[in-house]
Amino acid sequence: MRFDGKVFLVTGGARGIGRAIAERLVAEGARVCVVDRDRTPTDERLRSVRADIAKEREVTRAIAAALKWGGRLDGVVNNAGIADPEVGPTEDLALATWQRFLDVNLTGAFLITKHAIRALRESRGSIVNLSSTRAIQSEPDTIAYAATKGGLVALTHALAMSLGPEIRVNCISPGWIVTDPHAKLSKRDRAQHAVGRAGRPDDVASLTAWLLSDEAGFVTGANYVIDGGMSRKMIYA
Repeated sequence: MRFDGKVFLVTGGARGIGRAIAERLVAEGARVCVVDRDRTPTDERLRSVRADIAKEREVTRAIAAALKWGGRLDGVVNNAGIADPEVGPTEDLALATWQRFLDVNLTGAFLITKHAIRALRESRGSIVNLSSTRAIQSEPDTIAYAATKGGLVALTHALAMSLGPEIRVNCISPGWIVTDPHAKLSKRDRAQHAVGRAGRPDDVASLTAWLLSDEAGFVTGANYVIDGGMSRKMIYA
């Protein structure tokens, strides 16, 4: 119960990786405020606040609600984002689509961080940003997603230098994480990973919990790639 008495805020925590992170933190003794556009089941240790993190007024309201409920804030996980990376050919990409990716995936993390800083300084807390291996490699027609995920990696080390030593800031870049428990992966899919399988939300949740804990007290500004070795594999067509 290393998080007994701690309060965390997780964006995009209604499902998938965000949900696994919230549940892991609660299992280790924390109280968690989930900020999402969708409601999530709550109890005395899990609070749900509906908000669009791309809108500053809604972010300030969400942070205020979390502090009123928890009385403190020990860590923030910026997980929320547009999950579908494919946007089509660059020459056909609408500016509105590009801007929406920026607003949600990158500006949202900035806004949450901006309005959580005062509380995190008081607790000497920690921030974990969720990027993607697409920050360092790409498929065609995914430029908006890749650009925002790369921006999160840069935002991480910039914040680490700006907010330290009181606040640590780190980043996780997951690879292929299967969020559907009923999904069936082929032998070829599994073979793409050096560990012989795709990732699970719990894999990311475990690393997130460590980065938020005092055990990672000497770690800041880092980006952890968690992809089963997939991005290290040399492929010659």
